[in-house]
Parts: sequence; C-alpha cells; structure tokens
Amino acid sequence: MTTNANLYARFTAAFDPARTLLELPDGSRVSYADAERETARAANALGALGLAPGDRVSVVAEKSPRYLWLYLGCLRAGLVFHPLNTGYTERELAFFIGDAGSRLVICDPALAARVAAACDAAGSSAQRLDMDAAGAGGFAAACSAAAEAFATVSRAADDDAALLYSSGTTGTPKGIRITHGNLYANACALREAWGFHADDVLVHALPVFHVHGLFITLGPALLAGLTLRFLPRFDAAAVRDTLAGATLMAGVPTYYTRLLALPGFGAADCASMRLFISGSAPLSEATFHEFVERTGHVILERYGMTETGINTSNPLLGERKPASVGPPLAGVEVRVVDAQRQVCASGDIGDIEVRGPNVFPGYWRLPEATAKAFDAGGWFDTGDQGYLDADGYLFIVGRSKDMVISGGLNVYPKEIERELEALDGIGEAAVFGVPHADFGEAVVAAVVTTTTVDEQAVIACLRGQLATFKVPKRVLVLDELPRNTMGKVQKNLLRERYATLFGA
Repeated sequence: MTTNANLYARFTAAFDPARTLLELPDGSRVSYADAERETARAANALGALGLAPGDRVSVVAEKSPRYLWLYLGCLRAGLVFHPLNTGYTERELAFFIGDAGSRLVICDPALAARVAAACDAAGSSAQRLDMDAAGAGGFAAACSAAAEAFATVSRAADDDAALLYSSGTTGTPKGIRITHGNLYANACALREAWGFHADDVLVHALPVFHVHGLFITLGPALLAGLTLRFLPRFDAAAVRDTLAGATLMAGVPTYYTRLLALPGFGAADCASMRLFISGSAPLSEATFHEFVERTGHVILERYGMTETGINTSNPLLGERKPASVGPPLAGVEVRVVDAQRQVCASGDIGDIEVRGPNVFPGYWRLPEATAKAFDAGGWFDTGDQGYLDADGYLFIVGRSKDMVISGGLNVYPKEIERELEALDGIGEAAVFGVPHADFGEAVVAAVVTTTTVDEQAVIACLRGQLATFKVPKRVLVLDELPRNTMGKVQKNLLRERYATLFGA
C-alpha cells in the first residue's frame, strides 16, 4: 500500500485530540481535535468552490487561527498555498497573483479593495473571498456551513504544497515551488535537531506569510504535537509575559535585541525556557554574548532560505559558536566552492551550495532559471558566501551580490560589520559598496549608535583591525537600518540611497 505523502497526513500521526494546539492571548485554548475539525471544514469549503488538487490559493491576511486552518485545509485538499505579505502594494499583488495563476484569493476585509484592484490589473479571473466575512462571499461563512469530516487527499512527495516568491530586491521575483516532501524532510530534521516533543510550549510571535513562521517553526511543532502560544505579532512586553511556563521560542534577531532593551529582562524571565532559536537574518555577536550574560541561555542560530528550508543549525547539545550557523542538518549536504565550483579548503571563503531532500525542485514556470541554479550533480547555488571551519561549522560572510569589489579586491561585509559592532557606542552596522571613480566600488558603513560617535575616530579604530582596503571610506550614522518584515537589512536600499556619495 502506497503511503500518502500529503504533509497534513504526516502531521496527524502526532496529533493527540485532547491536547492543546493553540493558546491564544485572550486565554482561550484550541485543541488538536478542534484543529482536525476546522481544517476539514476549510478543505470542504475550498472543494465546494470547484478547486482541484494543484490549484493555487493566494492569501493576503493577518495572522489568526483561521489563517492556520486555511493553510492546513489547503494541504488536506491538495491545493498549493500561496501566502502574501499584507504590506504589498496593489502593483506587487497584481504581479504575484497574475504570475501564480491563482484560482482563489482570500484576503482580510480591510484589504478587499486593494486585492480587487490588483486582480483587475493582473487580468485575473480568480474567485475572491473575505477571510472573516460571516455573510455571502466570506470564507468564515463558507467554513461554518461545511462538513466537519474530510478525507485528506493523497499527494506524492514531489507534488507542490506551496508557492513562495523571492523578495525581488535585485530583480523580478521568482516563484519558488515547495513540495510536500521538501517540507516533511525539513520538519523531521528540525524536530530531531532541536528536540521538539509533545510537552514543549513554543512562543510563536512570527508572521505566517513567511517561511520562518509558517514552515520552519510550525512544521516540526506539528510533527511533535506540541502547544503553540500563538501571538498575532511580536511585541516585546507581551512576549516577555508569555515566556513564563513556555519552553521554546523562535524569532529573528530583532526580537532578541528588543527583549534585551526591556528594563530588567534576564534569567528570571526565562526560568522555564530550554531553547531560544534565531534565524532569517544574522545575529550579531554582541547580541549573542549579551543574551548569554543576561539570561544564561545561548541562542541557537541556524541558516536557511526559501528555496531550501533550513540547511544548517548549531547543535542542541554541543558547542554553539557565535557568528556560526552550525553544521549541516541530518540528510543535508553543504559545500563551499570557488569560481570553478571546486571545493574550497577549510577556512577559505567561497560560494555556498547545498543538496538534499529539503531543496526545492525548481522555480515556477522558469526552466532556464532552474537550470542555472543547479549543477549536474544536483547542487543548488544559494547565492551566499561563507566558509566551513575545521569542525564543519558554517560561517556566512554575506550574499554574493553584497560582496564589495574595491580596487580589484574582494571585501566581505560581515567581517567589517563584526568589527564595527564590537566598538563602544555602535549597536548595529551594515556595510555595502557604492560606485567610486578610482576603486570601482567604495566600502561604506551605515551604523546605528547608542551614543555620540565620531566618524573619523571609528575609521581610525578600524585601521588598526583591518587591512586598509577593507576600511570603510565613510561611516554614516542613521537612526535605523532599513529592514524588511523579517528583520533582514535591505542593503539594496542603502546602495540606492547613497549611490552618488562619491559623485555620479
């Protein structure tokens, strides 16, 4: 008998109907039995709209339990879930909905006009539903009227479960196909790597339109059958209160810097916690060390991307090295190669490539881009650069597109950012390149300070720590660094803003 590889069918093996799945801010609880019933209703409602396995369902809505039932209902019905950021403009939504060929778009009522205009601009014939509307045209109403039982549709491991898009910061976004097998393999590896078990309580304050909150955190949690403290968004004070009695938290580096900014935050707040996990953006060494000093907990940093899920993770048991994202997960291969795709020696910087069951099969309707991303051996070029140390731990030095070539010499921003963030008065730093008549590109640093700093004094300090060609020619003090919703610094915006810093 062939096993159903539908991800939802895999999840249910760990479901205990009587256990709590969600703890909500109002004090209410949702059991796994409730989840089974609500996801069945969602799947039945979707089927009643005439959707068939493989159809894309675009969702533009804020985080809520109903959002979760919709995602899991799409899995059960064999549909392809297509989450979209509620902050996208009409033009951006039109591209994503049109490119995905969405059959259905579900959105929050407050976004209905924007979504309707986007669908019209895309020439999309997709059906549209309000997420919460109780009347006609509402997904909530359709679910309320639907049956509470549903036979989960059989899917193969290589069938698509989700369609996600690259950020598009350097060009037209590409659709990224994620299969049931990709998500299951990564969820299994993470459940084992992080020791998730049914008695855990995980603080979930991440957005669910992004891979971090929807797949990386939720996948292993559901496989373990644990409880989620399901917060609508990150608020430092609310998360601090929520930590009491919890055992796990997953977040982006900004979450941890904001917790540390709370007066008196420390070990007493984390008495029940066993693990803090960070990802989606680099965790500064300063934050890493301060969190240890204040709480006694060593944040576990990991490395992944939309196309692959998580590739490496610092160990649950064993050394968690600051600035490292750890060794490869079980079943995942990682290598660092030079420009000829020859494997680099330990400690040498090169391009990071990965291979394994977690790696996506290809880009949506872009065969040429897919062929370019993989070599004949199935290795995927991540676009990141870094090195493996003698212990097999991976260190990221930056995106290949962020590398600065100044006077013909390669400059890796992360190395300079670490030196800057080690200086008194500098909280955060982002290093990037801008056009320069003599050097081709000049190294520039943007910093956020905690006190008054002198640009020339900072540059003088760096001259004692770095080779001359790596020292920034300018250090710009900003109120804050531009970031996307997941906390990643948008260096493309910095490059654009300061493109004429050294002349046209």
